Amino acid sequence: MIQRKTGFSLVEVLIGLIFLAIGLLALAGLQITSIRGNSFSHHLMQATYQVQDRVERLKNLPLTSPELQPGSHNLEPFTLSGLVFKQSYTVIEEADLKTIHYTVEWDDGVGHRITFSTIRSQ
Repeated sequence: MIQRKTGFSLVEVLIGLIFLAIGLLALAGLQITSIRGNSFSHHLMQATYQVQDRVERLKNLPLTSPELQPGSHNLEPFTLSGLVFKQSYTVIEEADLKTIHYTVEWDDGVGHRITFSTIRSQ
């Protein structure tokens, strides 16, 4: 009687390991993308909080305040988590309304910008 040998040959094991390695490399790429997305979300959240705080301060100022005079206003940059955030705002006066456009920009390898707008009546 001829006995059949069962099990995996060395070639089959190597092919299986190659497929496993390709799958692990794909997962590593996804992990890197996930970390970058998480970092961007963190920076976006910090910039958004800063903009909201500044816009609320501007909304609570008297309309005659120098900070609410029409034109462009550049503010000092601020640093959070090692990134420099540049901030500026523009006040546009039309009839009895003042429109405020507040912008924050940062560069973490890619330039980003968020702008909030609000309108104040006199």
